[in-house]
Amino acid sequence: MFARVTLAAVITMAPVTHTRVVSANPADTTPHVLDGIVNTIALVGGTVVVGGSFSEVADARRTTTFPRSNLFAFDLATGAVLADFAPDVAGPVHALAAGADGTVYVGGDFPSVNRTRARALTRLSLSDGSTVRDFAPRVSGGAVTTLARRGAHLYTGGDFTSPRTALARLDATTGAADPRFTVEPGLPRTPKVKVHALAASADRLVVDGSFTTLDGEPRPQLGVIDISTATPRVANWRTAAYEPRCQDVFPSYVRGLDLSPGGDYFVVVTTGGNGDPRRLCDSAARFETHTRSQRVRPTWVNHTGGDSLYSVAATGAAVYVGGHQRWMNNPRGRDSAGPGAVPREGIAALDPRTGKALAWNPGRERGIGVKAFLAYSRGLLVGSDTTRLGREYHARIGMFPLP
Repeated sequence: MFARVTLAAVITMAPVTHTRVVSANPADTTPHVLDGIVNTIALVGGTVVVGGSFSEVADARRTTTFPRSNLFAFDLATGAVLADFAPDVAGPVHALAAGADGTVYVGGDFPSVNRTRARALTRLSLSDGSTVRDFAPRVSGGAVTTLARRGAHLYTGGDFTSPRTALARLDATTGAADPRFTVEPGLPRTPKVKVHALAASADRLVVDGSFTTLDGEPRPQLGVIDISTATPRVANWRTAAYEPRCQDVFPSYVRGLDLSPGGDYFVVVTTGGNGDPRRLCDSAARFETHTRSQRVRPTWVNHTGGDSLYSVAATGAAVYVGGHQRWMNNPRGRDSAGPGAVPREGIAALDPRTGKALAWNPGRERGIGVKAFLAYSRGLLVGSDTTRLGREYHARIGMFPLP
């Protein structure tokens, strides 16, 4: 029997706070993605929505295979794949956000959904995968890589050129661009401005990407925007932490970020290649959100010693980081375990206060790395490109429950 979608209204997903670290033993009920990679996960009521670049999924027991075009959904409680949610997304999905009334926002690099034009961003009904026609964003010129919903607003980032450059605030119902949101990333390190990740609290929007300015003010790869008033503006918050260069092949090296449940701090993870430990290449770093300064320094930094981190989730009890790392606590490592390094293959939990690796160490097959975390009230969902998680078979999607 297949799960039914819960059509409860979802206004804004509340921040999730855990009081303890999740179990190192993954749940046995999650389905499997049989090819490609999982890039993003969202939770709509009791339904998990999974996006990426893939073509087939299977149930937890691997008895039934379902064709799926880069997007599928399953029941959180039972793991049953939703039979009626099978939209045809004609390209990779990079970002998801929960919508109201049993819907989900889908962002990525695609020209159409269900054989109907839908460039880079759409909204779908979980009951049957159909497009919500009232939502008509005019995104063009590039992909959507990150989404965050706060009430009536949908914050959207990527490398698109319209309705604004790389960063926009849209009406969550109609998709229309908010004319009051005019903060613009500029002077990129790459040929095109790109916002890699964003996260929103009640009064702050944190963004990272290839930019070096926000509204002309120096903000190398990371910035904070004050969204507490009707007209958002760049906050008096600046760090030079990501101004130094890493390896030439990574001109822009910031990747995932996440705000703490209370919004008082956030953590940024990076790639960048081996380098000077005084630089934030291949690291996780905590910053305080409401510091008012032009010289903000990280509260702590944890280096992998030469391996990329792509995703992060801050739950209060831990800061989970994922990539294809071999070690944490490794500032002196050079593709090796330096003094003090601890093995943490592909996934780790850090102490939110000190940044040091906690004892939690389930392990995962490294591959490209963890591209998606989603903390919810009873656990942590993980999306990647490999099939081993917690020393068990969990193809590209898994879940660690709270003990």
